[in-house]
Amino acid sequence: MGKIALQLKATLENVTNLRPVGEDFRWYLKMKCGNCGETSEKWQYIRLMDSVALKGGRGSASMVQKCKLCARENSIEILSSTIKSYNAEDHEKFKTIVEFECRGLEPVDFQPQAGFAAEGVESGTVFSDINLQEKVGFVPFALSPSTMR
Repeated sequence: MGKIALQLKATLENVTNLRPVGEDFRWYLKMKCGNCGETSEKWQYIRLMDSVALKGGRGSASMVQKCKLCARENSIEILSSTIKSYNAEDHEKFKTIVEFECRGLEPVDFQPQAGFAAEGVESGTVFSDINLQEKVGFVPFALSPSTMR
């Protein structure tokens, strides 16, 4: 399948460097099987710290899942080198904050939750455990095929 980029668009006021924190940060996604098109009804999360072996010793992925409809084994990997912060200069623009290597599992929806951090623009004060699930100043996002190499 290839790479899918998760892009974020936010209105930041007096803060910058909005980012997911830690290898245990949970990316809540709804997934679609690339083979049959079956889409999960429930939110599933993947984390950098999770590593599941692929069948046949072909490496590992952040999540390996067998499709309930077609029984195909699919996987998705968080590309750690692509995790980026959203900064004050990105204000009101879509910016890629992470990419996923998709092998049969395609993310079709994202639900931001707790685990983000940011810093005060002038003070440098760190604000931790920011929950983006609260709909105050809703943060739009987009999932798109990645053109980054």
